[in-house]
Amino acid sequence: SRPAVIVRHILPNAIKPILILATIGIGGNIVNGAALSFLGFGAPPPAPEWGGMLAMGRNYLANAWWLVAWPALAITLTVVSISVIGRELLRRSEGKHP
Repeated sequence: SRPAVIVRHILPNAIKPILILATIGIGGNIVNGAALSFLGFGAPPPAPEWGGMLAMGRNYLANAWWLVAWPALAITLTVVSISVIGRELLRRSEGKHP
């Protein structure tokens, strides 16, 4: 029957590519969320969002640069780490692991 074919043959072969694409796409979603929060379209100010922290810190950039540096570093490291994990999953799924 069709459900049996889907569960037995299609689903096992589709899970890996879907998970890999989702992992790679998470980085872009984090950057988009931070950008929206930076522009003021995120959660209200007491909420700790990276974009909101960058927006508030830019007013004090000349005197307290670290208010912008740490959230920017957190965004960068998170996005790069998730991207590296996604690329490694992709490489291993293609059979190119050492």
